[in-house]
Amino acid sequence: MTLYEELVRRGLIAQVTDEKEISELINTGKATFYIGFDPTADSLHVGHFMALCLMKRLQMGGNRPIALLGGGTGMIGDPSGKTDMRKMLTPETIQHNCDCFKTQMSRFIDFSEGKAMMVNNAEWLLNLNYIELLREVGAYFSVNRMLTAECYKQRMERGLSFLEFNYMIMQSYDFYMLYQRYGCNMQFGGDDQWSNMLGGTELIRRKLGKDAHAMTITLLLNSEGKKMGKTEKGAVWLDPEKTSPYDFFQYWRNVADADVIKCMKLLTFIPIEEIEEMERTLSGAELNKAKEQLAYELTKMVHGQENADKCLESARAIFGAGSTQADMPCTEIPAAELDGGMGILDLLVKTSLAPSRSEARRLVQQGGISVDDTKITDPSAVITVKDSVVIKKGKKIFHKVVAKA
Repeated sequence: MTLYEELVRRGLIAQVTDEKEISELINTGKATFYIGFDPTADSLHVGHFMALCLMKRLQMGGNRPIALLGGGTGMIGDPSGKTDMRKMLTPETIQHNCDCFKTQMSRFIDFSEGKAMMVNNAEWLLNLNYIELLREVGAYFSVNRMLTAECYKQRMERGLSFLEFNYMIMQSYDFYMLYQRYGCNMQFGGDDQWSNMLGGTELIRRKLGKDAHAMTITLLLNSEGKKMGKTEKGAVWLDPEKTSPYDFFQYWRNVADADVIKCMKLLTFIPIEEIEEMERTLSGAELNKAKEQLAYELTKMVHGQENADKCLESARAIFGAGSTQADMPCTEIPAAELDGGMGILDLLVKTSLAPSRSEARRLVQQGGISVDDTKITDPSAVITVKDSVVIKKGKKIFHKVVAKA
């Protein structure tokens, strides 16, 4: 089985410009490809995870990845999949976010000499002359054709700024520059980037008379068609300070039965034959074994084996015998604040188990909260914390509260 055939078998590939050429380049290790990452936050999240896994997989096959940090495009914002314009970031914030991305990406990609590159498009975008750009690049883009792109059509009704309208041109120009500077012959991205990517291949063809290729990867959607990687607290981050290893583990341990095999195919490096055997034989409660393996493999990849082992041990202890472990999410509260007890609503907000008192009240009234295995149904209940208590939200979310001396 070739590398390209494995990508197809795992369900990773959505669209390609030239399957024969792309498969040949990938299978022979001759692809120099890039994936772009706009630094809109100080951490990568689950939405970036599949792209990182793909880069790692292709690098293992001898291909050379380029991680393109959007120091320039990040100042504009990609309208794809957005209903409103993104918040404008300062150059200092963008640089800080880029630095954070570099650290996280190095867990997946080998950036040693000749193996991979990390490039920032601020190098060429920030110094562009506007008139020169219009003459040299703008002439090759049809406004009529751009407006047919899905990323723009979704925004036309609510208003599309001229700032964001330029995003396709900027991304296309990135591919054009990477082709010339580094011999980048292929661009990969999410399926929602298809129009932007075609703009780049067309610009290279019309400006340089050369062929470049594009391939989109399947978006990480659940069985209901919604993007994965979101919780009540927000995004599932790869930074352990923003999403703890335990919460990260639990997110994958709790995926729906209908999604676990797909996630294993798309995100793990478990042999595809082994996953397909699970797909044929596992059902019902047996799928919990696959969920546990999925959570373990991904946590090990992102947070290291030691953290993965701790999370697995804690999860088995909690779901097996109902006991608690130190590695579950924990909030320390000064003992002075807990003197005389704390209202359950305030406690839920303090631990981020609820975003607001009104949401906390709803959770309590609906019977979704227990403290040390005692269900709390009175929103006015006061919880006494001598040393520590464990709050259980729903069936699968546990959180320890510790009184800090």
